[in-house]
Amino acid sequence: MFRIRRIFDDVIPVNRDALVQVREILKRRFSQASETEIDHIGDKLRNPFTLRFRPILFVAENMRHKVMGFAMVLHEPEIDFCYLDWIATANASLRGGLGSALYERVRSECSALGVGGLFFECLPDTDITCDQDSPKENIARLRFYERYGARPLVGTAYETPVKEGDTCMPFLVYDGLGRDKPLGRDYARRVVRAILERKYKDVCPQEYVELVVTSIRDNPVKLRPFCHVKPEKAQNTVNPSFTEKIALVINERHEILHIHERGYVESPVRVRSILTHLEKSGLFESMATQDFPDTHILAVHDADFIAYLARACEEVSPGKSLYPYVFPIRNKTRPPRETTVLPGYYCIDTFTPINRNAFPTARNGVNAALTAAHALVDGRRIAYALVRPPGHHAEKRAFGGFCYMNNTAIAAQYLRGHGRVAILDIDYHHGNGQQDIFYNRSDILTVSIHGHPSFAYPYFTGFEDETGEGEGAGFNLNFPLEEKITPKEYRITLAKALRRVAQFEPDFLVIALGLDTARNDPTGTWSLTPADFKANGRMIGETGLPILVVQEGGYKTRSLGINARNFFQGMAEVIFRVTGRKTLYDLRHKGLTLRYEPLPEDRIQIEQLVEATGFFRPDEVKIAGELVGERLEQGAASGYYFVIALKAGKVIGYGCYGPIPCTLKSYDIYWIAVSPDLQGQGLGKILLLEMERLIAEAGGGGIYVETSMQPGYATTRSFYERFGYSCKAVLDNFYGPGDGKGIYCK
Repeated sequence: MFRIRRIFDDVIPVNRDALVQVREILKRRFSQASETEIDHIGDKLRNPFTLRFRPILFVAENMRHKVMGFAMVLHEPEIDFCYLDWIATANASLRGGLGSALYERVRSECSALGVGGLFFECLPDTDITCDQDSPKENIARLRFYERYGARPLVGTAYETPVKEGDTCMPFLVYDGLGRDKPLGRDYARRVVRAILERKYKDVCPQEYVELVVTSIRDNPVKLRPFCHVKPEKAQNTVNPSFTEKIALVINERHEILHIHERGYVESPVRVRSILTHLEKSGLFESMATQDFPDTHILAVHDADFIAYLARACEEVSPGKSLYPYVFPIRNKTRPPRETTVLPGYYCIDTFTPINRNAFPTARNGVNAALTAAHALVDGRRIAYALVRPPGHHAEKRAFGGFCYMNNTAIAAQYLRGHGRVAILDIDYHHGNGQQDIFYNRSDILTVSIHGHPSFAYPYFTGFEDETGEGEGAGFNLNFPLEEKITPKEYRITLAKALRRVAQFEPDFLVIALGLDTARNDPTGTWSLTPADFKANGRMIGETGLPILVVQEGGYKTRSLGINARNFFQGMAEVIFRVTGRKTLYDLRHKGLTLRYEPLPEDRIQIEQLVEATGFFRPDEVKIAGELVGERLEQGAASGYYFVIALKAGKVIGYGCYGPIPCTLKSYDIYWIAVSPDLQGQGLGKILLLEMERLIAEAGGGGIYVETSMQPGYATTRSFYERFGYSCKAVLDNFYGPGDGKGIYCK
């Protein structure tokens, strides 16, 4: 048994381990590949800018994460083609189920991207200059690809040796992905130019590129006749079905919590209504709930609160419920002793009861949420915790709103151990629980779209001016909306929320999914339809992040299932089928170029850029310009190196780095500055990763960054932490009273 999954990055350990195994397969199967190319395969995923292709990596692995094979595809969205860079199995041959499964997954992805074709190289089956054992292997490979209708281009100079003495030059093979449209000459020329100028930029001189490109004269371009497979046997069609599934984890014991009081809408039928529709979709793969220790709960909830819940629920008689009715707002430091009064000490409303089955059901819901979170850590791209009771109203030391423990917050805290986390709450009611728990933290972003607290529960939180405190200032964002809104107005707000998520650059996105935003929900006033939920799912999926969805509210049982199904359908269509439609390296910066040597006119532009950020004193702005001047006067002897981002000839961002004097391999990143109107759009990431690449090529070891420890620099510190830098030391009062210097290292 094996599964094929896409590796998007090397953030989580399971992906890093998979990349190690991919490198081993490359070394074993492709002895001609350079050590640099093999070692930097992870860099290609993180920084596609260096390739000018968007890399797509698939691995086939068994249930123990042993990689059995892989395929690396390069997507060029502007010319609109894909290039199969590598495909290999751990064993010697592509033949058999594993090789076919990998190639079919590649074809499915390329077809979904809507490209004009899939191209790749294959050694010739006719060249006697190849290695003695190669012809048989080459024949087997070309026979394998012919089964899918893929054949070499003929009548071109693609197989021409680059230099005298080169032998065994490869064919360029074209797979039309099941379409009958012939390969056009102009399109083929653009494809070949991109391959030679980008992939082989260090091998092919420009005159060779022009020779090969201009040799493509036939229109349409001719393909070699079938040599190894009868044409009628070729399987040209592409399987459009999803090969990846959404991990589904259900709180299996939720039915034991069934409060029969009139008007109590949080009932077991909610889960059954959703599950009935999900089972028909073919999108999900069920996972058994695993047990997790209480330490994960106590990481977000106070111990005395959890102890009270466990004890109080156990003490209530079966079939009975105890509702809060007295609330100690005058003296919270002295909890009452009377058990019938105590619920109000820990509760925020009068309709969420203490019940014998409330604690065990909520506790099992936590296990389900953590199981789903772990599925992301284990390499899944989407996981859904279908749980009840909900949790997003549960605060650090309070329950309410049908919520006892905050599943969303607990799962987010768990994921924080593996990367940066953003929470987006799209329940009709404000996610006061996450806000309360993370309000003073900058490492977990909390965003909530909800009905305005002037009319919607919980009434006392969710206002726009609640933005976080201390270290968390600016990391809590509320979008309170009017009582009646249109679906278009909702999507406009969702787009704003997702822009803030993108600026945070998280590794994981946790969605607190409330289906009570739907038309005719008994607890809401909005009117979203199944089509709206699908559109919202697509928008969230476009983030390209690993996504954990935790079920929160939604009480119109007749529409719960169809709305949930449409939400996940929209998300899956983006993540599983067409991820990568965006331009290169998340190119919101089309027309961006990088330059590595400053020009005299750059000095004033860089000073103006640094000043415009608003972070630096006049003397610091002056130093930024002086470093440019030293590089202009002394060149490399200055010890300062630059990566300058330009658009339409204007400096829009830059980085400055250099070796640390009196060290052998240590480097310092002195500056990264981005134009204020482009901040949060990925340009800082491009600059940092490019400097890291250049430092690695220069043989650098540790990289050091120094920054202020003031609250205003929390976003700067979070930026470096996002890319694996850790704070090794803090020098108090270094920049001034109360302004310490943090020294970060990677």
